[in-house]
Amino acid sequence: MSSDIPSTDLWLEQSRLDGMTLGAVTYGGFFILTVQAAAALIQRPRHGGKIADHRLALLAYVVVTFILGTIGFAANAKYTEMIWIDLRGTLGGPVELIEDEMAYPINVVAISCYFVMEWFMQALLLHRCFVIWNWARYVMIPMFTIYIAMIIMSILVLIQSSAGVIWYTINIQLAYLCIEVGLSVIYTILVTNRLLFMRGLMRQVMQEHEYYSIYDTSILMVIESAVLYSVCAIIFIVSFALHSNVSNLCFLTISHVQGITQLLIIIRVARGQAIKFELPAPVAPVSTDIAFSGTVSDAPEGV
Repeated sequence: MSSDIPSTDLWLEQSRLDGMTLGAVTYGGFFILTVQAAAALIQRPRHGGKIADHRLALLAYVVVTFILGTIGFAANAKYTEMIWIDLRGTLGGPVELIEDEMAYPINVVAISCYFVMEWFMQALLLHRCFVIWNWARYVMIPMFTIYIAMIIMSILVLIQSSAGVIWYTINIQLAYLCIEVGLSVIYTILVTNRLLFMRGLMRQVMQEHEYYSIYDTSILMVIESAVLYSVCAIIFIVSFALHSNVSNLCFLTISHVQGITQLLIIIRVARGQAIKFELPAPVAPVSTDIAFSGTVSDAPEGV
């Protein structure tokens, strides 16, 4: 069957619809993990530990990010319905509605929710990093500065979006995405380096592999979480910079993916899989206690 619709317009529509489908799949995973994380945090920790002291804070984080993610997803789902059903008679059709999506307040609401959700998720990353590095100022100041820059960039994007600017013409958005991914990559490097260093200290005083192998598991957990999000984010950044429709496949999923990676860590910690080792009396000055849920990390003096 012949069609007068250009193939480029068809690809734009297909990518937007496929992106919404992927967004629904990732939101389903985000929903399931949110329920599991909330259930794990409500229960008493199996092995005790300081996770109980931060249980309510983590539960509040899970609830707030879920509400923001749900509102954002619902707004995107509604606009998808508007594109092909409610407003299908609009001059220019679905293509015009997709390209000029920021002219509709519902999309500004969706982006606003995902941005605020991102603030919470990055704040949790920062807290973990600061705890593991014992609140060292030479780590805190640069990381916090990048975090503030990310928030400022996102606010500027929202201001331009509210004015109805075409999404792909917002150059600040590209800078925001780079800062966001950069912050996550720096966090991964800092935390992994710290854990490797502390693993080396533990290996010097405890010869049994079981005492320091938990650090290998924790490092792997951090890296796996970072890779899952970073790959999706880098694809989005490159496609966004090239004004490629591939970005539509990532745009509606990227926040859910990062939310999933955060929840996976929270669930492990809430179920009592934090790192906690105290050495015998002869070497009592060395004590290591790390938990990825924002718990305290007590390293040897000078670490």
